[in-house]
Amino acid sequence: MAYTEQSLDALRGYGDELADATVATLFERGEVGTFNSLMRYVSTVGQELPDGLPEVAREYLHRTSAPPAWVDWDEMEKARLFFIDNNVHISTALSFASMPACYVVPHIAKLLSATHSLKYPSKRMAETGQFTVYLMRPDAFEAGSRFIPAAQKVRLLHASIRHHLGREGRWDVAGLGTPICQEDMIGGQMMFSVQVLDALHRLGIHMSVDGAESYFYAWRVVGAMLGVDQAHAPTDLAAARQFSDLYMTRHMGPSQEGADLTRQLIDLYEEVVPGTLLDPFVSALIRHLIGDTSADWLQVPHSRWDTLVKAAPVLLNLLETVEDHSPLGAWALDRVGHLTTVLELSSLTRGRVMHYAIPEQLKKEYGLSSAVPRTRRWTPPAPATDPLGRSS
Repeated sequence: MAYTEQSLDALRGYGDELADATVATLFERGEVGTFNSLMRYVSTVGQELPDGLPEVAREYLHRTSAPPAWVDWDEMEKARLFFIDNNVHISTALSFASMPACYVVPHIAKLLSATHSLKYPSKRMAETGQFTVYLMRPDAFEAGSRFIPAAQKVRLLHASIRHHLGREGRWDVAGLGTPICQEDMIGGQMMFSVQVLDALHRLGIHMSVDGAESYFYAWRVVGAMLGVDQAHAPTDLAAARQFSDLYMTRHMGPSQEGADLTRQLIDLYEEVVPGTLLDPFVSALIRHLIGDTSADWLQVPHSRWDTLVKAAPVLLNLLETVEDHSPLGAWALDRVGHLTTVLELSSLTRGRVMHYAIPEQLKKEYGLSSAVPRTRRWTPPAPATDPLGRSS
């Protein structure tokens, strides 16, 4: 599928019909509070739905209780092994490349600022990290897993944001499109898949073609479960590259909301990292991964670490070479990566399970009243233009 300005424009006009209808009915009947109270304790596949759950919600949960019929489970297993092999690097890419990529799209930054408190950026990072960990567990789609209920709730959360913004008339639909529209949903899928792979490449991580393709495939499955219209979503990395580049060049730019969100992200990780010596490394890593143009738009500060951080790929390449040639080294590095990811996620969640609920109103203070063989190394194709403005 060839993407054009016109085809992406068409995707800005609609959201997620099933979830939107479910949320609209819950609000019309005054059943949102009941839904949130009862669903707080439904967090694993196979749990019996509680008595008193609104019928429209029960029907939605039934219709979204399984992954798409087209899922290739061998690909999903390869994606899981890829994640195990690269978990700490993927967490780094999500935190310091994918999230800033969201913030460099002004209307996304505006929406994020309007729908969660800037004082608690750890919540969004914790939700993203926890969601990814749930997805990459071997039992992600089996009884007792937490992934499917989390996906069902996130999908309703997105629909509730569309509901609030539309009802309040505080969103410029003509200029910005439907809130969390199909173009933005697919764009988000690209930020958490192909742009993560780009960041791993920039860090010097060794990846096979099969591993990269499987990781992207897993996020295709996620997109389908979150309401992405599969008739328009990229089905391979080549199409994903085209969509991602076009989406970013269409929308990226500076905004105060993006700068504020980025400052909160930097402050968060400076608090997570013990001491203050390494604090400038956070900003330097963001700047290295997204490039100077985007970093300047987001007001990422410069420091002496901007040059030093460019040595990180050399070190990581050395460690990756050890991993490639030593089974014991590979095991040790995988364990270190796993522990690092667990510690980071524990710091963000403070040991709690994150819950996804339908907000009954939006924040008033934001202006709204309510292990794969490493045979063929994967490298990203050179785009005609660099949508993130990265310097080489």
